[in-house]
Formats: sequence, C-alpha cells, structure tokens
Amino acid sequence: MNKIVIIIFLLFIGIPVWGQVEEIVINTDQIKTNKSGFAEAKQNIKTGDSYYDKHNTGGYSMALENYLRANKYNNENAELNYKIGVCYLNSVQKRNALPHLQKAFSTNPTISIYIHYNLGRAYQYNTMFDDAIKEYNLYKKEAKKNGNPEEQKKITKKITECTNGKLFEEYPTDAMVVNLKAINSIYPDYCPLISADESMMILTSRREGNMGGIDKTDGIFYEDIYVSYNKSGLWSNSKNIGTPLNTDTHDATVGLSPDGQQLFLYRDMDIYISNLKGNKWSEPEAMPEMINSPENENSACISFDGNTLFFVRGKTGDTETGNGDIWYCNKKKGIWGTPHKLSSVINSKYDEDGVFLHPDGRTLYFSSKGHNSMGGYDIFRSIRQADGIWSKPENLGFPVNSPDDDIYFVMAANGKKGYYSSVKQDGEGFMDIYEISFPGMITYDDQMVLKQNQLVSQTVSEEKKVKLTIVKGSVTDGNTGAAIEAGIEIFDNSKNETVMNVNSNSSTGNYLVSLPSGNNYGMSVRADNYLFYSENFDISEKEEYQVIEKNIKLYPVKENTKVVLKNIFFDFDKSVLKPESYAELERLKKLMTDNPTLRIELSGHTDNSGKYEHNVQLSKDRAASVTAYLESIGIDAARLTSRGASSDEPIASNDNEKGRQQNRRVEFKIISK
Repeated sequence: MNKIVIIIFLLFIGIPVWGQVEEIVINTDQIKTNKSGFAEAKQNIKTGDSYYDKHNTGGYSMALENYLRANKYNNENAELNYKIGVCYLNSVQKRNALPHLQKAFSTNPTISIYIHYNLGRAYQYNTMFDDAIKEYNLYKKEAKKNGNPEEQKKITKKITECTNGKLFEEYPTDAMVVNLKAINSIYPDYCPLISADESMMILTSRREGNMGGIDKTDGIFYEDIYVSYNKSGLWSNSKNIGTPLNTDTHDATVGLSPDGQQLFLYRDMDIYISNLKGNKWSEPEAMPEMINSPENENSACISFDGNTLFFVRGKTGDTETGNGDIWYCNKKKGIWGTPHKLSSVINSKYDEDGVFLHPDGRTLYFSSKGHNSMGGYDIFRSIRQADGIWSKPENLGFPVNSPDDDIYFVMAANGKKGYYSSVKQDGEGFMDIYEISFPGMITYDDQMVLKQNQLVSQTVSEEKKVKLTIVKGSVTDGNTGAAIEAGIEIFDNSKNETVMNVNSNSSTGNYLVSLPSGNNYGMSVRADNYLFYSENFDISEKEEYQVIEKNIKLYPVKENTKVVLKNIFFDFDKSVLKPESYAELERLKKLMTDNPTLRIELSGHTDNSGKYEHNVQLSKDRAASVTAYLESIGIDAARLTSRGASSDEPIASNDNEKGRQQNRRVEFKIISK
C-alpha cells in the first residue's frame, strides 16, 4: 500500500458507523424540470451511483464529479444533495458537505438514519461546534434506541472533540500558519522533512510529471519525492529528486536526519534508508526485520545522534479506534536492537502517526486521533523528563490544529518554525504543506495557565525553551581549500563516551551536528593522510538555542605542522590531567600508531596572567603530564619530547578573557615523519 492511500483513507472515513451500508436511491424522475439536459443529468446520476456504491476513496471522488454535474441541472433533490454531502465528507473538502446536507435535511428530515451524524461531522469540520454537538446528541439518541452502546461511545468522543475545539478557539496558540505555495501543487503534497537549519526540505507529492504516471487503483499520480531549498528565507519551487529515490511506483518520505545526509523512505509498507554521498543519494535499502515487520511501518524519525529510531507500526486509519502506535529502537555498536512500544502516556487507544523527535533529543512531536484532539489527527508535543518519562502530550492548539487532519509535523532546530501537512480552505489541492511561525511558542495549555497565574505561565514557557547548539560549517584542505569528506566524532568528555559519528559531505565539505545542552562535548575531525582537528564545546544546561559556525581546515601530515589539543583539561593552576582528557589523547595515540615513524613535540602554553617564572614551570609540568600519559598507553618515549612555552607564543590577544582562554593550551608539533 502506498503512503497517500493510507493518508487519504484516514481522511475518508465515511462509511456508516452502525456497520450497515445505507441505500439512498435517487428517483431521477423527480429531478426532471425540462427536457433540456435531463438525459445527461440522469446519466450522471447513474454513473455517480456506480462509483458511490464502491464506498472507497476513488469511488466517492468520481461519484462527486458526476453528482455535481447533475446538481447543476436540479439542485433541489434531497437524495442527490445527501449523496453529494457524503461524498464531500469522504474528501479533503469536508467543509463543503454542510450546505448539501442542510438542503437534504430541510427537504426530507427522514432521508437517512445517519443524517444527524453526518450533519454533526459537517458542522464540526466547519468549526460550528455547538451545532455539531446538537446533531451528535440527536444521533446518540437514535443509537440508544437501537441498543448500540459502542456507537454511543463513538459519538461521545465526537462530542468531546467539539468541546475541546471550543476551548482551543477560546485560547488560541500564538502561531501563524501560512501555505507554502512555492512548494505545493494542485495535487496532494505532504510529509515535509527539513534539515535542522531549515536549508533543505524533502517532501512527497502525487503530482503531474512524476516518474510512474497514474496509479490505476485510485486514479491519482504515483508518489514521488521532491526537494526544495531555502534561500534567504524563501523556499524554492520543489523539484523531483530523481533516481534512485524515485521509481515507477510509490516512493514517499518518512524521516530525515538533522544534518540532511540520511533519508528514510516508505516503500511497500516498509521503511528504507538512503545516504547522501556528495550530491547523489545512495540506492535505498530496507531497514532490518526487527523494524520492518509483517505489519505496516509508515512513519519514522532518527535521533540527533543516529542511535534511536522512532517509527509508527500498525494499520493507521483503517478502524474507528485505530491501531497505529509509536515504537522506538536503539542501536548499539552499529546493530539495531529489539523495538519497544512507547507507553500509554503517548500511545492512546486511537491512531498515532507522523512521529518526529526534535534535534534537542527530548521533545517529541506526533499526530494522534486520541488524547484531547479536536477532531481527526491533531499535533501533540511531549517532553522527555530527566528520569526518561515522557510528559503528558500537549495539544498544539488552534490554529495549528483543526477538526480535520493535521499530520507529519516537523520543527526547526530553533523552535521558531514548524512545517506540517494539513487540509485547509486556502489549499492548493488535496493536502498541502504549511509553515507555522511560533513567535513565543505559547500554546493552549500555557494560555489556560496564563489566565490563572501569569508567573506560573512564564515558568511553563521556560521549560519549553529550546536548549540546543547547532555546530555547522565545512571541512577543507588547509592548503588547497578543496572539500574533504572527513569523519567527525562527537564525544562526551565527562563520560569518555562517543556520542555520534558523522561525515562531512564529500562534494561540499559541509557538516552539521546537533548538541543538546548540558554536556562537555569534544569534537575530533579526521581524514586519511591528514592531522586530526580538535574542538571543545562545553555547553551548560541553561544554554538556549545557538548556532556556532566552525569552518575547519585539515593539514597533511608534514614536519613543523602544529595542532592544538582542545580537549586537554587541568584544574586551575594544576598540572595533573583530568580524566576528561583521556579520549583526546587516545586519538593522538591512534595518529602515532597509524604513522609509526612520527615524532612529536608537546608544548604547554599559558596566558600572561601571573608571574612569568611560575607560568614557565606550569607549562613545562603540563606538557610533561601529557607526555607521561602517552607513554603509559604505549607510545615509545623516544618519539616524544616536551617543553614549556609559558606565555611566549600567544595565538590570540591577552587583552580579553576569550583570547587568554585560547592561549592556555597544549599543542603538538611534528618534528619528523
């Protein structure tokens, strides 16, 4: 099954809910007003009925086209208007059902036992919640008469959705929703995926000009994957991304790594993965069996470190209660483990879909028909607490959510803009992609608290601030400026553990890493035949969103080349190595092991604070400590020398703290190869 069939199916749940198919017969003799056009109208109704009776996506769509033609001839017929209303309820233009159902009811109040149910839905989609509740209660009475308690529960949920909708409208979220017309087409466009810095968007579309033509099962173009680029805040027109991601059948997006280098696709009810190599995507490969089960997996996202995959498993949209749930799977030493389903805090008894983990590693966004939805799928957010427990999901509120389906939400790293798929009145066609601006990220729950206590509301907002650092730039040859595909290792200095391994792009040298606040990170950049580059990012827990641009130059292994070891740590005015330094020195050991004839000089450096003689001795002692540690882990002492340079060789100004910090360092210089 292709992804849009699932999407449209979940949009088009209109089969009578008592478990019986209603038969509404249009007496064509009753619509005759004059001879001109009657024969054509009669044929349109006959053709429409043949599609309507199929009770499926394509059937309702084709029936609607024919019924509307007949309705132009005579728009007073109750049965015709009722069927047009039902067709609209089973389309993305659900709001259009209301006038036709109203006409049908006013003309014939007993036209169908489902008339109040369908009127309720039509009012709900038009955000006329009080009218919807009235109609649902009338239908509920009929269900009670027919002795159907399950039906009453379903209608009770509908009434609850309307009650939620009234509250959401009363306390709207501080958000602005805009249709991305440059990206959208008159065909279905959905499932936007963005790189963390919003420089690229990859999406799915069923538009003309695809690679597979039209899918005869539903009469819509096959799914293809498209790409758009953000230049100075403006998205370019989306273009077909081509092979090997697109084929002559269905190909859809489901997830993208924060750096935009790893794409997850949906094919044949399974998840596939492709990697960007230079400017070309690799041939997609199916994820392992523990992730791709015999069931349907149709949504996925990868954590910032690449070690956790969240995905949706189950046949979303195929039942009233649903069975699509969010699962996760961890990777250790390159191997994916056993998947686990998230708890009932996240997974309701209704459908969940469109899962997305923010690059901060703790904020989960997803769509659900459960919780306190206002109808269809709504976007929710949950924050993972320090103890690993997910918080109660919070509805992002109105105008982000609507009584219709709102799904496949992704959030930019800065927390200021989100993107999702939705069905709205200003849509280009079917489902469109929208951009949401969150000036202050004030949500419905915040507004409720704000009304009661402004101070508490400010505290709630503080908890939701984005605590994330994006480090991005390029890796190039220090002599030629050519792009280098380098391995970038991020490690936790305090735990001496690797956090992630990524590569810079071979064509551009570009890289991007996401670093959640609250850790002392080391970064090592390495490439064959080059000296490694070292960097340190000590990010406090309170550090809010920031972007650090770091263009890195690597130099070939040659005599007299110097490298600053930025992850060597000592206590103030001490020369004893702190354990956080060990990972850095292991990398230096590897360099010397890979180059067995290499001899280096280790030098300690200080700023110009304090007495010169003291700084000379301190710099000597620190260099000696590093040398001694390298010897203790297997490097021949004959290959090492050390010296103290005190403050004699500054690399920055000593007139400010930032410069003095750079001058306090340990570096090595190649003496001979």
